[in-house]
Amino acid sequence: MPQTQPKYPEQKPDRRRRNKSRPNASDRRATPRYHSDFPVTICENNNGKEIIASGIARDVSDGGMFIEMQNADGISLGADIKIKFIVPNTTMPEQYIHGRLEVDAKVVEADQERNVVRINFKESMSKRLSRRAWRYLRIGATFTFVIAVVLIVLTKVQNIYFFWFDIPVFLYSICVGSYLVSRFLFAAFYRTPKPQAQARPLPTVTLVIPVYNEEDLVKRTLTYALEVAYPKDKIEFIAVNDGSKDGSLAAIEEFRKDYPELVVINLEKNHGKRYALAAGARIAKGDIIAFMDSDSFLKPDAIENLMQGFADPKVAAVSGHCEVENQWTNFLTKMQTVRYYVGFRIMKGAESVFDSVTCLSGPLSAYRKEIVMEFIDDWVNQKFLGRPATFGDDRSLTNFILKKHRVIYDSRAVTTTFVPENYSQFFRQQARWKRSWFRESLRAAAFMWRKQPLMSISFYLGFILPVLGPAVVLRAMLYMPIFHSVTPLNYIAGIALMSCLMCSAYLFAKKSRLWFYGIPFCFFYMFLLIWQLPWAIATFWESDWGTRG
Repeated sequence: MPQTQPKYPEQKPDRRRRNKSRPNASDRRATPRYHSDFPVTICENNNGKEIIASGIARDVSDGGMFIEMQNADGISLGADIKIKFIVPNTTMPEQYIHGRLEVDAKVVEADQERNVVRINFKESMSKRLSRRAWRYLRIGATFTFVIAVVLIVLTKVQNIYFFWFDIPVFLYSICVGSYLVSRFLFAAFYRTPKPQAQARPLPTVTLVIPVYNEEDLVKRTLTYALEVAYPKDKIEFIAVNDGSKDGSLAAIEEFRKDYPELVVINLEKNHGKRYALAAGARIAKGDIIAFMDSDSFLKPDAIENLMQGFADPKVAAVSGHCEVENQWTNFLTKMQTVRYYVGFRIMKGAESVFDSVTCLSGPLSAYRKEIVMEFIDDWVNQKFLGRPATFGDDRSLTNFILKKHRVIYDSRAVTTTFVPENYSQFFRQQARWKRSWFRESLRAAAFMWRKQPLMSISFYLGFILPVLGPAVVLRAMLYMPIFHSVTPLNYIAGIALMSCLMCSAYLFAKKSRLWFYGIPFCFFYMFLLIWQLPWAIATFWESDWGTRG
């Protein structure tokens, strides 16, 4: 019987653990397999019409699948067949979710006693999709992006023409439009760091994972971390239990039975995330320290890619790229999926062009140890207006480093994370992020003028415009319509066009049906989230360890 649909793709463990794999990883899978539970139809390959059998796909990858059948007697080893199926949401990464597929395949295993068969696709799903669905989506995304840019330029010209009729709104609109378009323009010039020369050895790295009340996720997080494709003699793993009140410590200790190389630090009391990170950093043996969250899941090559930026001795820290793990759960997580991509690939990509990424990602970032140790005490004991600054550890550490050093972003160093699935949790998270954003932006404002001029202008615009946003929205949506009979349609149209930029960029890169959710997110932000900033500023002293903790 079909099982309950999962909330995210569940990747099957590889056939061998990293520390028992061959040095070149030749015994590991070329592409990941995912647990599945969807019907497939097996037809003759010559015409694809005569149905031989049907079954349930129990695991699937880009290159094949494992099928469980009621009767496999009609399927012989080496047979050429045609497979018809629809990949359900959450079964595979989002780019594979594009309706009904028909794929030519060959049977590579047939077990009539167990009624199971394993097949290899003659052409991978990605190659097949790239010739049709992905190609059309990219053409549509490019067309939408160009049209949106043209219309934005035209509206800004109109704003200049009517500038004197409503100076605050039109000035704000011109600045916001220029700022956002510049993000996409600069991001187009982003390039990933050059790979390490073969003669240059990879640096030693220590991966620190703070844990607080993550009993349900910590084993999965640790498994993905300790299975990364990095030389085992060059990487160290440290898990720090920050006084968890659930069974997190017991789960970590049980996990260590299979992975004895994991170093565990147990803090009896809950001290906060940055204290836990610092505890791991202080005993780290690696030249590079990488921090990640306890609800993040590394891609196999994430750490190796993250290290590439350190080939440049002037680079002090590198931010990874984070995507949403539970993207298919509901409307809220789908909106956040698009927002995360734009926040990393567009916003951080634009900043990385100037070696000035303003926030090293909490889910995955890496730092030169000697530089981190210079600031670690000031970072742990940081205060703001006399109160301990316990949240915003990632932005805070970034500021300590960015003041004198280069900070970049690598889009290839991918991790995924769980995002809030209900609105109360989401609003609490956003309020905490806005408090830390405001506090750390004030700190950064004292030195960002020394950076490259375009970066400096971008930073100050990115700081001032959100602060002024609530007042401008009130004026455009209420004051002007009520007291001057001025329609807010131009303002609303501007939001829609900006959302089209976001959506088209996501569609072009991810080839996903989730692109549409960027449109409601922009309106969700403009009419709801924007009002959190004044409240967040007024309540900056409130803090907590994490979203769920």
